[in-house]
Amino acid sequence: MLKKVFVSPDPGRSRLRFAARAVLGIGLAVVVCGLAGTSLVGAITGGLAALLALFTVTDATVRGQAVTTALLPVAGLPVLTAAAALHGHPVARDLGFLAVVGAGVYARRWGPRGHSLGVFAFMTFFIAQFLRATPERLPEMYAAVLLSVAAAAAVRFGLWCYERRRPAPAVPAPPAGSGLARITTRQAVQATAGAGFALVVGQLVSGERWYWAVGAAWWVFVNTASRGETLVRGFRRVLGTVVGIGLGLLVAVPLAGAAVPTAVVAAACVFGIFYTAAVSYTWMMLCVTLLAELLYGLLDVLSPGLLALRLAETGVGALGAALAVLFVLPVTTHAVTDAWIQRALRCVHACTSEAAARLAGTEGADPGPRVAELEQLLVRVRLSVAPLVHPLNPMHGRRRRARRVLCLLDDCAREVRGLVAVAADPEASHDARLTAACWRVESAVEALTGGGAVPARAAGPRAAEPALAHLHGLEHALAELAAPLRTPSGSRPVGA
Repeated sequence: MLKKVFVSPDPGRSRLRFAARAVLGIGLAVVVCGLAGTSLVGAITGGLAALLALFTVTDATVRGQAVTTALLPVAGLPVLTAAAALHGHPVARDLGFLAVVGAGVYARRWGPRGHSLGVFAFMTFFIAQFLRATPERLPEMYAAVLLSVAAAAAVRFGLWCYERRRPAPAVPAPPAGSGLARITTRQAVQATAGAGFALVVGQLVSGERWYWAVGAAWWVFVNTASRGETLVRGFRRVLGTVVGIGLGLLVAVPLAGAAVPTAVVAAACVFGIFYTAAVSYTWMMLCVTLLAELLYGLLDVLSPGLLALRLAETGVGALGAALAVLFVLPVTTHAVTDAWIQRALRCVHACTSEAAARLAGTEGADPGPRVAELEQLLVRVRLSVAPLVHPLNPMHGRRRRARRVLCLLDDCAREVRGLVAVAADPEASHDARLTAACWRVESAVEALTGGGAVPARAAGPRAAEPALAHLHGLEHALAELAAPLRTPSGSRPVGA
């Protein structure tokens, strides 16, 4: 857990910049709300709105990010209005909350923008429960949301837009499908069912803080695509909450809402949320839990009993999510893992073909974008395989096979990167051996994705010529992949 945060690579210091910019943007939003004369509730609303604007917007281009950020209030303010209007009508409020949960998850079918707007809408309803929003508070909360999103946008797109100097990342589209075959549709049903369980049981645990359970169930489903991913994420959420509550007893409770030290620790929590999000959900949840405790300290309601209640409600939410993914239209880890591995292998095929064409002097052949796509696909493969390689997975044989698959896919990516680097050299040459090796690589990928026999790789020592050496390495990795990707019967992939 410590290694993931303090040893994980941070190419280009992107995580550091992401976190530092978040502290600056959220701090500016809170200051602007204060200067506008909002109350503590308005300042908290604004700070959380800015956090969401900086955290959830993940479009591939800066222009797309700006458009999505501008649309956040369009999605959030109507939901905030409904939540405040339904404050005194528990049954209608609960049904409205579940509708927002389902719609927010279903919106993921429209890619990063749909995901961002869905998250913002859900969190707006959640914040209304957290701050006990009533119709009388709406003007102040509207102003806080609009000012804070504008402040966050000014920092992100004006003051510190480091993304402009980088090429847009290749974002792989989610697996296709229609109706209940579409993963986002199944997850919308699952999330609604899990949130419904969390809402009912959460209210039995506490009539005031029940929304914590719904929030826990919701966030377990964010950025997951299979049963295994969701269960692992639920475990990590509970673990992060437990550690965060322990830290809260040592830090947040003694501070008791003191303004200056609370602001300093809250800034550190914001930094931690953004810095750790990409590498450790447990660490992120620790920071989220401590930040929530600090906010309750500012509202003068923090106590050890409240922390114990938060842990209980988080457990209820995680249980609701687990029951939903196990019994309501389950999406198996096998199905999702197989789909992403197949796409990664087909991308290896495309990279090889483009690199071979480039070496042959074909005008317009460019394997660069394919390599970027392969990197993103491998990220998705790792996320999908994570439940299989988790230390708590009791099926040791499957865990060993999954780790072997990840290792060999990394070998493929390394050889492809080397091949593309050689192909980019204008002095590089092309000969008949390269053509034969490319054919064998493409045939191996077609066999792995189609269920056929993988061709034998070239015998003898690895070639000295760089492009041919990388192709031989690729052949070797693909040949080795045949065993762990299939069971002894040769019919099912590693996720089975």
